[in-house]
Amino acid sequence: MDHRVRKDWLAIDERVRDAGLRPTRQRVALAELLFAKGDRHLSAEELHEEAIAAGVPVSLATVYNSLHQFTDAGLLRILAVEGAKTYFDTNTSDHHHFFVEGENRVFDIETGPVSVTNLPDPPEGMEIVNVDIVVRLRPKRA
Repeated sequence: MDHRVRKDWLAIDERVRDAGLRPTRQRVALAELLFAKGDRHLSAEELHEEAIAAGVPVSLATVYNSLHQFTDAGLLRILAVEGAKTYFDTNTSDHHHFFVEGENRVFDIETGPVSVTNLPDPPEGMEIVNVDIVVRLRPKRA
């Protein structure tokens, strides 16, 4: 393992550890795939395909479990877009998304703040934590 790769692996190992998770070989390998390419939106199936292509021997169940553990630890944000289709977002800040129908592609809305008015009052003893906006897109019809 060359010095740069070793340093990157240690940084990911530390990030997993700092989130309160045990840095198993599979968790660290999945975290490296997730976070090495900047902010992105991936389904469990997409990450599983990347892992297999990268030579990481991991089951789809382990990928799902790891993604949910990363989410619970605050490393990821869940974005439910399409019925049972869930994406995991490496950008955990408050922001909103475009979803391209037919392509199943998700990307961040970059053009400033989006305002939401007339939100209902939350039930007694509850508070609104976040509002997720997904703007659905499709090609214009001629």
